[in-house]
Amino acid sequence: MQRKINLCRMLLVDVAGTMILMASAGLVAAQSQAQPTSEKPMAPLPKTVPAPKENPTTPEKITLGKLLFFDPRLSGNNKMSCATCHAPDKAFGDGVPQGKGAAGNTLKRNAPSLLNVGFNSSFFWDGREKSLEAQALLPIQAVDEMNQDLDELEKELNAVGAYVKQFQAVFSTKVTRDGIAKALAAFERTLVTLPSPYDHYLGGEKDALSPEAKRGMEIFFGDAGCARCHQGPLLSDEKFYRLGFTNDKGRGLVTGKTEDNYKFRTPSLRNVSRTGPYMHDGSHKTLDEVLFFYLRGVQNAAADGLSLDIESLQGVALDEIPDLIAFLEALTGELPKIAPPELP
Repeated sequence: MQRKINLCRMLLVDVAGTMILMASAGLVAAQSQAQPTSEKPMAPLPKTVPAPKENPTTPEKITLGKLLFFDPRLSGNNKMSCATCHAPDKAFGDGVPQGKGAAGNTLKRNAPSLLNVGFNSSFFWDGREKSLEAQALLPIQAVDEMNQDLDELEKELNAVGAYVKQFQAVFSTKVTRDGIAKALAAFERTLVTLPSPYDHYLGGEKDALSPEAKRGMEIFFGDAGCARCHQGPLLSDEKFYRLGFTNDKGRGLVTGKTEDNYKFRTPSLRNVSRTGPYMHDGSHKTLDEVLFFYLRGVQNAAADGLSLDIESLQGVALDEIPDLIAFLEALTGELPKIAPPELP
């Protein structure tokens, strides 16, 4: 029987804000670069997280990175740590639309989840960095985020005997910004989730999905064509799209190209049920809200008269949305259990 809905060619949901960007017949406009995939639309996560040769992962480096991740001394006022916006009990996001900086100011973007972040090929909503090491120091330095001077941070941590000892053991140096970045990146590469019910289903456990989730899977990979943008181990093509609900120029601020204005990276859908609020600005609280936005709320043009990469669907039956959400919920695997360490 033919499905009553052609659900979203692009559905963008922030994942820790994590977004969903889905593709379906009748939704992708001419400017979309997404193409159908003949590959398996989702594959298991690799067994190991890749690390650059200049920063091999070691247990000692992970331990040091974990200390730094939870240490508020990384902020200018010694009150804000990386875990403030990437909390273990909030799927390594912060659970709010837009977080607060060290000065109490509201940030303009939603904090993305760090779950499985080591598999990404670019970082931040706008893809401005290509490595976890480069990414790690930017929020620390950003005036509107942690607002910490790196010279001052090195001085402060070099006054802590335990840190001096650990940096010497791990890097054979005193505390340096380079070592801080490498240790933080090594810890973040451990934030990997266990297989989801859908992974188990792909592995042959046909009862791992509920009947509702199986129907949602058919929508997702069938008529809806969501795998045009959500494919591979992370269910993300990691490309950038203009969706028309923002005044934030996004990718365009990085590249300086007008054609990149208002575009944001396709997020992973793994663990998406745990990483709301959604969208790059946290503007939607639930997956239902995101789906309804793409069914009814997409505008005809973006700011500055630029074309969108999507069009709003019309005449869609809404009674299959719960099935699609059931499938999205089945993409959640057990989260890593990380307890805050005792700081030196």
